[in-house]
Amino acid sequence: MPKRRVRLTETQINELTWAYAHSKDGLVRTRLQAIRLYGTGYAVDEILDITGCSRTSLMEWYRKYRDSNLAGLMDHRLGGNHSKLTPAQRQEVQARLEQYTPRALFGPHTATADGQYWTVEDLTRALEQWYSLTYKSHSSYYELFLACGFSYQQTERVFKSRREFQVVEFEEQVEKN
Repeated sequence: MPKRRVRLTETQINELTWAYAHSKDGLVRTRLQAIRLYGTGYAVDEILDITGCSRTSLMEWYRKYRDSNLAGLMDHRLGGNHSKLTPAQRQEVQARLEQYTPRALFGPHTATADGQYWTVEDLTRALEQWYSLTYKSHSSYYELFLACGFSYQQTERVFKSRREFQVVEFEEQVEKN
């Protein structure tokens, strides 16, 4: 196998070392370390063992560093959740959640027996009805609730088909015996 001819200059090594010391992002630090090791002549297998990256990732990082210097190694993801609702729509949802109860919107077909409190299932139906949208994850609904100022509450454990008069009769029977 031919010997690699990649050598970084002292300036490049110092630049990578400084960026590594001042970076708070673990993924970026791994890239910086891998490129510094690669450019100072470490064996590829040793670099892969030290950094835990794959050979293809190492070569891709080196290509990016060669093309764009340090900027090529930085994390370019924008982050955040892809919001399907605009800020105005979020405010509108908040107002509607405060104004209506699930029972007012869906009648007796709510996720809880009394329909007084919002649940993920009820919010899912409401967003489908209002905006024709659904989220893939329940955590997106939790985040929307949080953004609207709602806190998480444990739902009650009552069957929808429960008849209160029968419960009262049963409890009376238990007391008599």
